[in-house]
Amino acid sequence: MDINTLRIAATVVSFLVFIGILAWAFSRRNRERFEADAQIPFSHEQ
Repeated sequence: MDINTLRIAATVVSFLVFIGILAWAFSRRNRERFEADAQIPFSHEQ
């Protein structure tokens, strides 16, 4: 196995991890949690 094969494997694995993160971030079951978390800075009373 040469260095180019390792580079290709690392690129493919990184791409699959990226797609997994996108799927997790945009999944419908996380939407309510992310919307609630987005309102945290605005609900802080001074």
